[in-house]
Amino acid sequence: MNKKSIEIINVVSLRGPNIWTYRPVLEAWVDIGELEASPSNTIPGFYERLTAWLPSLVEHRCGVGERGGFLQRLREGTWPAHIMEHVMIELQNLAGVQTGFGKARETSTPGVYKVAVRARYEEVSRAALVMARDMVMAGIEDRPFDVDDAVSRLRDIAESVSLGPSTACIVDAAADRGIPSLRLNSGNLVQLGYGARQHRIWTAETDQTSAIAESISSDKDLTKSLLRSCGVPVPEGRIVSDIDDAWEAAQDIGVPVVVKPSDGNHGRGVSTNLTTREEIEAAYRLAEEEGSEVIVERFIPGDEHRLLVVGGKMVAAARGEIATVTGDGTSTILQLIDTQINTDPRRGTTEEFPLNLVLIDEDPAVLLELTRQGLTPETVLEAGRQVLVQRNGNVAFDVTPLVHPSVAAAAALAARIVGLDIAGVDLVAEDISRPLDEQGGAVVEANAGPGLLMHLKPADGEPRPVGEAIVNHLFPGDDDGRIPVVGITGSHGKTMVAHLVARLLHLHGAHVGLGCSDGFFLRGRQVERGDGANWQTARRIMTNRAINAAVVETGFRAILAEGLGYDRCQVGVVTNIDPKASLPDWHIDDADQMAGKVVRTQVDVVLPDGVAVLNAADARVAELASLCDGGVIFFGLSPEIPVVARHRKEGGRAVFVRHGGIVLAAGAAEVPLIDLAEIGAIAAAEPAHRAHMTENMLAAVGAAWALGIALELVRAGVKSVEFGVNAEAVAVA
Repeated sequence: MNKKSIEIINVVSLRGPNIWTYRPVLEAWVDIGELEASPSNTIPGFYERLTAWLPSLVEHRCGVGERGGFLQRLREGTWPAHIMEHVMIELQNLAGVQTGFGKARETSTPGVYKVAVRARYEEVSRAALVMARDMVMAGIEDRPFDVDDAVSRLRDIAESVSLGPSTACIVDAAADRGIPSLRLNSGNLVQLGYGARQHRIWTAETDQTSAIAESISSDKDLTKSLLRSCGVPVPEGRIVSDIDDAWEAAQDIGVPVVVKPSDGNHGRGVSTNLTTREEIEAAYRLAEEEGSEVIVERFIPGDEHRLLVVGGKMVAAARGEIATVTGDGTSTILQLIDTQINTDPRRGTTEEFPLNLVLIDEDPAVLLELTRQGLTPETVLEAGRQVLVQRNGNVAFDVTPLVHPSVAAAAALAARIVGLDIAGVDLVAEDISRPLDEQGGAVVEANAGPGLLMHLKPADGEPRPVGEAIVNHLFPGDDDGRIPVVGITGSHGKTMVAHLVARLLHLHGAHVGLGCSDGFFLRGRQVERGDGANWQTARRIMTNRAINAAVVETGFRAILAEGLGYDRCQVGVVTNIDPKASLPDWHIDDADQMAGKVVRTQVDVVLPDGVAVLNAADARVAELASLCDGGVIFFGLSPEIPVVARHRKEGGRAVFVRHGGIVLAAGAAEVPLIDLAEIGAIAAAEPAHRAHMTENMLAAVGAAWALGIALELVRAGVKSVEFGVNAEAVAVA
């Protein structure tokens, strides 16, 4: 390599909590070569070039802790890897992928750094990493760099891989409640919660959304029939077979009428306020292209409204507005649409915009509307003349506080009749603050999987917390969607502890998923052999609806290479840290680094109402107690271990051996559990291995105590536990 260059020598995707943070990150190993001797303040013009490209770097506080902090570091002198970190963050921010976390740390290898940046979407972060390297090198070598092109390419990647706004708002609301989420595909299928307590969402549909209800809602004629039978006001109308039948239906109903597809959505193919046969014929052809059948129904005067119903309650409402242009005497209607409508910053082609662009080529209804008025897109309007170009497609003006209680009740009833837990109920009314029957208003549709953007980013009015409403519907009260998760790590014995804890949970009546070095186990049955102490196995457990408790072993290397397979755990167990522990190929050079950078991850993720179960006899493990958000149970072979004695004086809990038996202590109180002589697995072990096996047993008992398993079950479980011929090897592995 060119020594005056930056080489990315390794990229690691940490998909779960890791040595850097609770969140997924992209970790890059960067070799800056001879640039180690060239901090930023020694490179002429570098500061000016970089800040001209990315002026928003002024917002980065860095270690200084205030606005402009990173720029101060840049002026004083910092190194390319650190600069790459901040550039990588800012490029993602500019592309619309908000990224705040980043770290750059040197390793024991001169010139080699680890750069870690929060990765909301791995594909975006990987591309941003390469772009950041290229930008920093361009700044060093005084070469041009096209920032706009880089951001545009990142934005394209982000749009292809990111969650849609409706799904994202639900996921964010779940995170605010402490409910974990797992993306199940490359689209918008997301799991909220773990195991048997999970719910799944797909945009604004949930696993509570009935397939029958969804089918009913897609059949507009059937929907109207059901609503009418239950007293919900709906417009008179019917399915028609052809153009002649459409005109006949219009005459029977009385013009003006609406013509629309029976199974369309998003307002496509809908034509309103039709009065002549020519208009109805054109509208029929348009509707026929969008759906399988065509409906003709009475035109209801007023504005379109969308009421969002979640769990039987209306939580948001939006009103639609027509789109018009006003002539200037020189411009065509097409030009006026572009200058008077499509220049509105609220309009765009992607989901982030509350209003759509009006595109005649893509919306035949606009052309039909002009034709009805004897106009074409090329017509030049005289100055001051106002022309209607679009009747629907602009439902994005918040009116939630204006909705009359009886109108909200009618929308909720419509959703309930169709059977939808989440519904977008469309109705037409001249005044949403008055009862429908006073003004001849009516419900026209009830839609499954409604878009939420109009409520999240209304063109006018207050955004509504619709994601929060959906999460509260799925997880009422204080339900956090979590199952008990026991995470286990350590140098030795963790596999035995994992098996023991899984057994005790099984006796407790739980359906347990176990991932450990021996394989993947579901409810006591081995379903896969080989190493299951990894992120992938943990994820398989968390997505399994049959599992209501999880035990996950994770080795040090897996923490470094993948991160943990869950976000938080109820119990985190650390068995021990070998004094010779190191992973030099991961730049972890001794046991102190292993404890302070790697093993602490298991303790960091313990929930505030959870417990860390720690080996009191291992000083490095015992010191991790201060990092735990929850409680601590120490275990050890003697109550005289200083850490145990101090902990008990402070009212803490401990599990230890006294007079040949396992004892549980809370403060000064002690409860004998079982004599070691009664535990066949320990009694049958070689003397050299009994101490290790006893420590493992104490760790498992401590975890069971933390989980609230009855002591009678714990006693029976450890007394009757059996291991195969490799039990002793497992105990010390």
